[in-house]
Amino acid sequence: MHFNDLDIKDELKFTIKNLGFDTLTPVQQETIPAIIKGEDVIVQAKTGSGKTISFVLPIMEKLTSKNKNPKVLVIAPTRELCEQIASVFRSLGTFVQNLKVVTLYGGVSLRSQVANMAHGVDVVIGTAGRLNDHLFRETLVLDNIETLVLDEADRMLDMGFFDDIMKVINRIKNKPQTMLFSATYPSNIEKLTSNIMKNPTMIKIQTDCVVEIEEYLYKVKDKYQALLTVLKSFKPKSTIVFCNTKAEANVLFDFFDDLHFDIALLHGDFEQDKRDESLLLFKNGSLPLLIATDVASRGLDIDDVELVINFDIPFKSETYTHRIGRTARAGKEGLAVSLYTNREEKLASEVLPNLGPMSIDNLSMDNSFEVKGDFRTICIYGGKRDKLRKGDFLGALCKDLGFDAKNIGDITITDKNSFIAVKKQEMNKYSLKIQKIKIKSKNFNIKTIY
Repeated sequence: MHFNDLDIKDELKFTIKNLGFDTLTPVQQETIPAIIKGEDVIVQAKTGSGKTISFVLPIMEKLTSKNKNPKVLVIAPTRELCEQIASVFRSLGTFVQNLKVVTLYGGVSLRSQVANMAHGVDVVIGTAGRLNDHLFRETLVLDNIETLVLDEADRMLDMGFFDDIMKVINRIKNKPQTMLFSATYPSNIEKLTSNIMKNPTMIKIQTDCVVEIEEYLYKVKDKYQALLTVLKSFKPKSTIVFCNTKAEANVLFDFFDDLHFDIALLHGDFEQDKRDESLLLFKNGSLPLLIATDVASRGLDIDDVELVINFDIPFKSETYTHRIGRTARAGKEGLAVSLYTNREEKLASEVLPNLGPMSIDNLSMDNSFEVKGDFRTICIYGGKRDKLRKGDFLGALCKDLGFDAKNIGDITITDKNSFIAVKKQEMNKYSLKIQKIKIKSKNFNIKTIY
């Protein structure tokens, strides 16, 4: 089924086409028509299945802008997922004049978030804790909510957010159309849905319809050496390595840093700016290996992760599912490798009962392989508030710095700053002495951040 076959506004069809989407994924094909009909839905689908578009698109079909208080509320488990959902709303909502999408999560001052909502808001996307902060201070009003979305509900419940979620929902004045999305369906999901939904339509997308992941389990003596063996054997262009603790992640980062690999680190101790930078440099290919704790195992919207490695076996099978869901996204194949020692043998058998251990000695290493990024990243101190667009940066970099457009990668524009990935060989044309660049007749500071 094609997006053009849906009974939606022509403007929305045009926007979808411009974004490069043509054929619906299985979850989109099942979910979008049900939501357009006004049904409550429970959707069980793996990450990478296209579920975000499956609720954003039908919401945009109905939404009108210029609301004082929000009409749409999305509750998600992490800051990263909130921002990614917001990005999809903004991308699909370009035809809606003055659409206001606001994200509310911790790590950002309450005052700045209140100021962002001062002139009205259409869509609010937030974590349960920060939403409750605003509700307690009466800086967020949910009287006009027509649509409620709970994304990655299993993860939120696993994090102990049931009471916080219910506090938020109980502040909604009228019964909204409710949508719940989850990769797994543990028993506590039923408890939640029975409290907030009425006769929901259940949609379950089988795993084999969505993702193809090759999974390997290796019993090893030295996990650090085994990790190098895996990397030098599979030679991935992008890898996420998961650890169970922040301390282990820090030690592993130092191990790779001593080898001069291009690596990023992400865990719960990082401030928001540092988290955003780590994810950006990983996503744009400057740092192709990301070491992370489970703070990053949900909500990362990165289509080209070739390999996921469980340096530590997770404590729950659901966590394993969420981790390996970072690969094989958008219909691509993926690879997941898990390492364990004698000490973790019982845990491995409980969490991964269907995977038999293999001998890592059978892997063939390329000792010349190193984890090196193909790109460097330039930061230009100007962004959305300066009304800058991707084409403005391309023009300035090619004209003033002599860059070849085909060697410019991802361009990420935030409110204040913009980040441009440039092929390493192209960076030879760039002098560190250059500290300003002219865009739209205005000078902006510029520097290389990696």
